[in-house]
Amino acid sequence: MKDGAPTLTVDGRGLKVAVVAASWHEQVMNGLLDGARRGLADAGVTDVSEVRVPGTFELAVACSALAARYDALVALGVVIRGGTPHFEYVCQAATTGITEVSVRTATPIGFGVLTCDTEQQAIERAGLPGSKEDKGHEAATAAVATVAALRDLR
Repeated sequence: MKDGAPTLTVDGRGLKVAVVAASWHEQVMNGLLDGARRGLADAGVTDVSEVRVPGTFELAVACSALAARYDALVALGVVIRGGTPHFEYVCQAATTGITEVSVRTATPIGFGVLTCDTEQQAIERAGLPGSKEDKGHEAATAAVATVAALRDLR
């Protein structure tokens, strides 16, 4: 466990998962995508699609369009605080939008959206060499684990 994060062992064999990733902040996004790919591979998920959207704001609409066709989704993005209220608007829209899609469709969505004050904070969470955390891997693992938890409830 790292800083309170659970250690999840998940079996995603037979699942169909889509990773929806923003395009801004290429270095960070590459790390998040690689982490999500590793997380899904570690869980045994082999049916994986990837969809790229322009930015974090567009994640929710893409997830909405994909939810009915997949067992789970993984939403990846990064928003870095600047000098305008743009940060708050995009973070709130992404969080609310992705949550709404997940609840409305009952499709688990791993939330891998970094909301950081600086680019360095994002790099430290992106699963890059030397990063302290691997939020892409965590988001993918959480999505698969939630599919299993929902199956147990049904």
